[in-house]
Amino acid sequence: MKVKVISRNPDHYLRETRKDLHRLPRNYDPSLHPFEANREYVRALNAVKLERVFAKPFVGNLDGHRDGVSCIGKHPKSLSLLASGSYDGEVRLWNLAQRICLKQSKAHDGYVRGLTFNSDGTNLITVGDDRTIKTWNTEATTLKDESPINTVISKTSITGISHHISDPKYATCGEVCQLWEESRSEPIRSFRWGFDSVHNIAFNPVESNVLGTCGNDRSIVIYDMRRTGPVRKVVMTMKCNQLCWNPMEAFVFTCASEDFNLYTYDSRYLRSPIIVHKDHVSAVTSVDYAPTGRQFVSGSYDKSIRIYNNDKVHSHEIYHTKRMQHVTFVQWSLDNKYIISASDEMNIRIWKAKASEKLGVLNRRERAALEYNEALKKKYESHPQIRRIARHRQIPGHIHKAQNEIQVQKQKNLRKEVNRRQHSKPGTVPFVPDKQASVIEEQE
Repeated sequence: MKVKVISRNPDHYLRETRKDLHRLPRNYDPSLHPFEANREYVRALNAVKLERVFAKPFVGNLDGHRDGVSCIGKHPKSLSLLASGSYDGEVRLWNLAQRICLKQSKAHDGYVRGLTFNSDGTNLITVGDDRTIKTWNTEATTLKDESPINTVISKTSITGISHHISDPKYATCGEVCQLWEESRSEPIRSFRWGFDSVHNIAFNPVESNVLGTCGNDRSIVIYDMRRTGPVRKVVMTMKCNQLCWNPMEAFVFTCASEDFNLYTYDSRYLRSPIIVHKDHVSAVTSVDYAPTGRQFVSGSYDKSIRIYNNDKVHSHEIYHTKRMQHVTFVQWSLDNKYIISASDEMNIRIWKAKASEKLGVLNRRERAALEYNEALKKKYESHPQIRRIARHRQIPGHIHKAQNEIQVQKQKNLRKEVNRRQHSKPGTVPFVPDKQASVIEEQE
């Protein structure tokens, strides 16, 4: 009898660096693996459980302010530099990698209303309640109480500032919106729609000639520097605290509102928002987009930070600590890995954008394992057990209680509206969707 024996050279299946890793030949014929789906489901279930086990988003904090932090600004070129301003007028420049304060100065008398870096990051421009616009050199070697390189005294109060993405121009808001050049001490243009003051302004990073503002009369106004007057205006039922443009979609912006929601608009059609983002239980104070444009982060007076997908109503992540109080400002880092939040208990916190992400360098096998687990979770994300584990989050007691109260109020209002519609003439009590209920009127 003749027997054929398979003979393989073991040296062909060993690594040059490690001799304990063997590569085995496999046949991927589905008929030979009838339990492949079962094994993949178990692996997906373990992957989503481990993701929740290792979900520890808090990285560290920057401690040093002696009063509540009112605003923060990220450097346009360096990932490690961050500027912050507080209620007592102090401005600090931080090194995020080392978590130390590089510079500090008593910049303003009173509230620091806003700060921004110029387009190349060499200067920091701050505004405050003392009606001054001060420019600071971020590359100076002095560490304490340095004097500004330029000071401009405004004729009107200033409540916000935003710098152009590339040109040496910046815009301020307050009693009137003004456009400035860095080399001049007088505004080159002024914008106004109505007589109410404006408390937030933001340049569009894509269409750099477009500005968005939030006013105290519950309005959102779109300006274009190429035109003599405003472009569009929408009046909402509640005031918007901050506006942020999507860095990947030029016409889309999201605003944080006092009615606990966030509204994503298309600036070409302001009659109703594209989507209403819910889940917060108190006024939303700040919002910022990720560099990818697919997600954004929001901070609220309910002492929590939430991360949303730009096309979803509900948040998929909530960050909170026992000591964190009202969140006043949030920023998403330019490398899409970290979130920086400022709160009114004098602290600046650093969070991971993805709660379970491993910090540091990954080797090839770790990266391949993570990619395989992500593919499995996406494949089985609709399974009830995996969906339940992936959605589970620990929510503070005060937020959970407030959510129940809000739900009871919504059910009461809905039941009252249904009763009114049933006992009224047809058409006298029309059904108004949530998107349209938040908008009073649009003006052009």
